Amino acid sequence: MNASDAASPAAADDGLPAVAPQLRALRRRAGLTLEAAARSAGLSPAHLSRLETGHRQPSLPMLLALARIYGTTVSELLGETVADRDAIVRAADMEPTRAGGWTYVQAGAPGRGMQALRVRVPYGYQGDIVRVHPGEEWLYVLQGRLQLRLGDTAHLLGPGDSAHFDSLTPHRLAAVDHDGVELLFVHTLLQSPTATLCLGSPTGELP
Repeated sequence: MNASDAASPAAADDGLPAVAPQLRALRRRAGLTLEAAARSAGLSPAHLSRLETGHRQPSLPMLLALARIYGTTVSELLGETVADRDAIVRAADMEPTRAGGWTYVQAGAPGRGMQALRVRVPYGYQGDIVRVHPGEEWLYVLQGRLQLRLGDTAHLLGPGDSAHFDSLTPHRLAAVDHDGVELLFVHTLLQSPTATLCLGSPTGELP
């Protein structure tokens, strides 16, 4: 047992609200065991258990680490709620964003642990750009054909096909048809500007 584990609850009382119920609920929502979450956060399972039962209060670095692992924000870990956050996203409120020839339309509410987008990918590919970043991605082909390269393997997806993969796997997207491809796209990369997800200058050629 290290010194921080041995500290008394009174010593850990730094004014933070009681986060124990949130910590356990969000870990379970993320589908992580106590052992797996503790290992990812650099904590012992016993230490994380004490945080979840309220016998310890987490430091800010711990909160930041746990928020990243659970795919959420520190505010949610602290039980704070965003006032008047609407669950419904109206089509009239969806403003397209264009970058690198790609068109993005926000299809989900902001400030969530997941970001949902409707994406139009132009014909061609992303030059030499291969995306690698933390998180997960899920995509569904609405129209057109998509070439998805995951690592060294290429997959051809048509309308109705989908893919769900770890974003740490190097990946590239390419529209096979000259009319481009339209996707429904969900990712768990928090606080990522839309334009940084998939950028490149289409060349009109496929790899």
